[in-house]
Amino acid sequence: MTFSGFIVRNGKYNAHKCEYKGFKFDSERERDRFIFLEDCERRGLISELRRQVDFVLIPDEYADVPKQLKTKIKMERRRVFTGVRYKADFVYFHKGRGEHIVEDVKASPKVIPKEFELKEKMMWYFHRIKIERVYKPNQAI
Repeated sequence: MTFSGFIVRNGKYNAHKCEYKGFKFDSERERDRFIFLEDCERRGLISELRRQVDFVLIPDEYADVPKQLKTKIKMERRRVFTGVRYKADFVYFHKGRGEHIVEDVKASPKVIPKEFELKEKMMWYFHRIKIERVYKPNQAI
């Protein structure tokens, strides 16, 4: 799409970023799912609805590294490796099931990035949390 000579990109999977109630969403499907979950929370089916919840899969790794000053050597703590994180689209407490649910909104089961599949496995291995994939905004909770 062009606009005054600029190219406007819609994102990796042609999703349109949008905004609702001051919140920014990566896609219209994610925004619609949020509206659906808000309604479920208002009706008392779920509680503690949160969005963009960060999970640490592998923490950052730090090491003490010597730094030469003019007259002495000082030990300085530096990050050696950046950790791996997973950011869930939605997390809420499902009152009927009595457990916290972690959801990720996806466009299609045919278009699942390999990086997501790996993080999904790591979430289960390290935290014993199963990520529920949601393909339709009004999919049952």
